[in-house]
Amino acid sequence: MPILSDSFLQEVRMKTDIADLISNYVTLKKRGNTYVGLCPFHNEKTPSFTVYDDTQSFYCFGCGVGGDAVTFVKKIENLDYVDAVKLLAQRAGMQMPEESTYDDTLSKLRRKILEINRATARFYHSYMMSDRGKVGLDYFLSRGLSRKTIQHFGLGYAPDDWHSLERHLHSLGFKQVEMQAAGVIKQGKRGYYDTFVNRVMTPIIDVRGNVIAFGGRVLDDSKPKYINSSETLVYKKTYELFGLNFAKDSKEDSLILCEGYMDVIAMHQAGFTNAVAGCGTALTPEQVRLISRYAKEIILIYDNDEAGQKALNKAIGLFEQTDMKISIPRLSGGKDPDEIIRKLGRDRFASMLDNSSSETEFALVSARSNFDLGTTRGKSAYANEAVKILSTAKPIERDLYLSRLAEELGIEKRALQAQLDEYNARKMRDKRNREFKKIIDTDMRQTMKESYDSSASTVMLKAEQRIIGLLLTHPDCIKLCTELKSEMLSEGFYRKAYDTIIHRINENMSLDLIVFNECFDDDEMSKLTKIIHSTKNSADPKQEFLDCVNVVKREYKKSNKVNAASLDDDAFRNMFKNKNT
Repeated sequence: MPILSDSFLQEVRMKTDIADLISNYVTLKKRGNTYVGLCPFHNEKTPSFTVYDDTQSFYCFGCGVGGDAVTFVKKIENLDYVDAVKLLAQRAGMQMPEESTYDDTLSKLRRKILEINRATARFYHSYMMSDRGKVGLDYFLSRGLSRKTIQHFGLGYAPDDWHSLERHLHSLGFKQVEMQAAGVIKQGKRGYYDTFVNRVMTPIIDVRGNVIAFGGRVLDDSKPKYINSSETLVYKKTYELFGLNFAKDSKEDSLILCEGYMDVIAMHQAGFTNAVAGCGTALTPEQVRLISRYAKEIILIYDNDEAGQKALNKAIGLFEQTDMKISIPRLSGGKDPDEIIRKLGRDRFASMLDNSSSETEFALVSARSNFDLGTTRGKSAYANEAVKILSTAKPIERDLYLSRLAEELGIEKRALQAQLDEYNARKMRDKRNREFKKIIDTDMRQTMKESYDSSASTVMLKAEQRIIGLLLTHPDCIKLCTELKSEMLSEGFYRKAYDTIIHRINENMSLDLIVFNECFDDDEMSKLTKIIHSTKNSADPKQEFLDCVNVVKREYKKSNKVNAASLDDDAFRNMFKNKNT
């Protein structure tokens, strides 16, 4: 039985304009009968993300992601199928059907995990505010946090007891298997035990206000110093940012990205309410794309140590793939924002932010420190390094820095420009050589592949794609399927798609993309979307369908041809006996 009825899904589809939905996340521009924008699922500077009004679908020609409104919400909000439909239904002012009419086991578990997380956060906070948890409260107060800030972020303390949280959650009616799914308890050889013990706790809250995970820190020198929640149904650390639930409402055009939870908390307390941090992992492309949805400028604040600077350079590389403005302050007086604010005060820290450098200036200043500009050799070496840095700068910025560099080093600007032109020409030649080598290597691999896979397999694949596409866009083609059996198609996606579509046509059911989300995963929805848009314009769909059916039948017959030499005597005689009958 379907999770949700076709009639309900079609109503959701009719009340959801996909271009309007996606424009909340992506800046779209009208282009003919479609809309285009920068893909929210991979980093790009040239728009390849396309939204189609006629089919209420989207497809990215850069990364191959596609689907309908449900697929988009699932991916962009990290939701399961039912919760994605719920979000769209609420957006359209619709009520979901009674829960008894559909199976939403995964969605129910997801909600149960969120309930457990909320109860866990309350338990840790309440315990810390009691006499028994005073050690945790004293720690946060010693770090300069006010009670108001502690309450604002829901900070807490996990008792020095391996079963206190488990007992508390059990008293609220939660089951051990649900607690384990939430990641707040674990199972060992001797049974279940609390994940976090004797640690100050920081709840991680998503942009919808749900507690999705926790970070715990010890109060002494024991190891590990930090423990973060494992990934669960509601928590994927590569997609989340600590503090974004507050920072998104700061009314600033910028976000400040730093390394630790305490840095974020200290900055918010000092009035920098647009600060965020990653969740116990190196910065990811997914987090960069999330940041670009909420801000036009990113201010990168990383620790002054070697690891911090290495992470900073990686972050710069990721943000350079977006159209965001990048600013990098020079920190002094402490290793991180928390320490600087406590030692020097809010105003000194604010001035450091105000004097932030662009990524180009930051790279130049960092490079300059490696050379002795009092010597000719040092000046020459720095000029060579500076030219490499400026080769990626925008034209106006490049010209300004060339002028400043010429004055600083006492070198003619035209000499620096000539060196820059030579470097760019050499870089372009190297790029062309790499691309040529890539083409040659690709051709060689393709040639080798074709020696193993006959061109017929490519023809078969195209025929299967057209059959699926034509059935979706011209359902009348089903009348021509009398000789096409499911087993003739390739195992996996094409056979599954064929069976599903044939069933839906025979039952007079909808073929809108939205109804396929229940039984097709995101990759399969992408394939379906691509196939639809590559087959919807056919001059003679029925003749093309017949031609494709004949190709599949021919290739199926070839692949199932009996090798007489491999048969035993009885099988050989039976082969001719079957032919005579």
